[in-house]
Order: sequence, then structure tokens, then C-alpha cells
Amino acid sequence: MERYDVIQGAESFYYKGNDIGILVSHGFMGTPQSMEYIGKELAEKGFTVYGLRLTGHGTHYYDIEQTTYQEWKQDFLNGYQRLKQECRHVFILGQSMGGTLTFHTASQGLDLDGVIAINPAMTSIPSMEPYRSRHTPRYLKEDHPDIKDPNVHEITYDKVPVRSMRELLSLMDETKERLSYVTCPALVLTSTVDNVVPPENSAYILNHIQSAEKRQHMLRNSYHVASMDFDKDTIVAQTAQFVQATVAKKKVHERIF
Repeated sequence: MERYDVIQGAESFYYKGNDIGILVSHGFMGTPQSMEYIGKELAEKGFTVYGLRLTGHGTHYYDIEQTTYQEWKQDFLNGYQRLKQECRHVFILGQSMGGTLTFHTASQGLDLDGVIAINPAMTSIPSMEPYRSRHTPRYLKEDHPDIKDPNVHEITYDKVPVRSMRELLSLMDETKERLSYVTCPALVLTSTVDNVVPPENSAYILNHIQSAEKRQHMLRNSYHVASMDFDKDTIVAQTAQFVQATVAKKKVHERIF
């Protein structure tokens, strides 16, 4: 249970639109603020968009320290269920750890129309690997967000609990073993230069999911937090195109059968 109030600007958001719902998620240590532009622009295109706030995020680093990755998995399931009650079609879009959770959710056999992931973490985050089995120090100083655009400010914590890093690594390990259960259409958006999650993570995902329809689009002018970077409009355009094409193809299939 969270002990601290949500930071102003880090709240979840919900835009009611048509019968196509998109669940949007930030990454580790981030908040819905990092996905706000993407969410608003997708809503402007008519979609119903729910930007969730993962437990322990956007309050205080004490809260995330007490949170397990099982709670983040449940946050995603709750978000999916909320959209499923209101929308005929549901997609999930996640960035970084949000991408990890996107593929974990997609591996569970839900009625999910498709997934989109921005720089998803799956095989390795080099800066965290040394802390897999370490319990000290309790906290590390958080680096500046990996964003190419110097004029962007992301809401995040100034310290990261080592315990939380281990939770993220455990989530990645578990999800990696479940990728073969992912069969829905998938779009992976990958920055050519990512100083947090190497692009090889995306390649591994694409090589191991069993989706008949899957493709990758490279983001050539953004770093890790691409949803706030120079390629953010490309992300919106690619996502909207993918969602619309996927739904159109599904409707044709339903008419035939």
C-alpha cells in the first residue's frame, strides 16, 4: 500500500473515445507524465486511452521499494479489464518496463488485439546487472532520464531502490520465458541509440514471440524515453497505423468466417 500522495502531474489519465481501447504504460521509475503526449494524441485520433500509473510510481521512492513486480502485473490486468468492459478492441502500449509488462500480459491468452512496445526491457539492462544478487547499498542515485531533447523534463525519483531493480530483473526473467505464448500482432519501436536498454532486447523479443504479424520500426532521433523525445510524433503515427490496420484486418476476417 502506498504511503505517499501522487506527485502533481504524475496522475493516471483516461480519455473516452471509440470502441478501440489502448492501455498505455510508462516504465520503471517513470509516471504517466512520460506517456501523456502519446496518450492525448491517440485520443485526438478517436481512440479510448487509459494511461495507468504503476503501483509505487509517481509518489516517493519509499513506495516503489515496498512494491513487487507481481503488483505491476496486476496493474496491467486491471487496466486491460477496465478497457475490455468498455471497448470491443483492446491494445496495449508500454515503454521500457511497461513494454516488458505488455508482453507478459499478452502471454496470458487474453482477448487482446495487439501490442506495441517502445524500447522494451527483456534480456539485459547493463547498469542493473551487477545488482542482481546484491542488497547494498539500499539506494542508488538516479541518473538523468535518457532523453535526447534537452528541453524535456521527466517526473521521476532522485533515488532508485536496489530492491526495486531486482524486482524489475525478475520480471524480465519471467517474461522472457513466456514470449513463445505471445501470438497477437506486435509492433516494436526501437531507438537506434538507447543508453539504458540496448536495442538487442527488441531483437530478442521479435525472434521469440510467435505472432504471425510482427514488425519493428527504428526511432533514429530519440534515446530511451522515446515517448518524450524527438520521435514522439512518429510513435503516435506508427501506433495509430498499426492499430487501425489490425482492427480492419480483424473485421474482414470476421465477415468471412
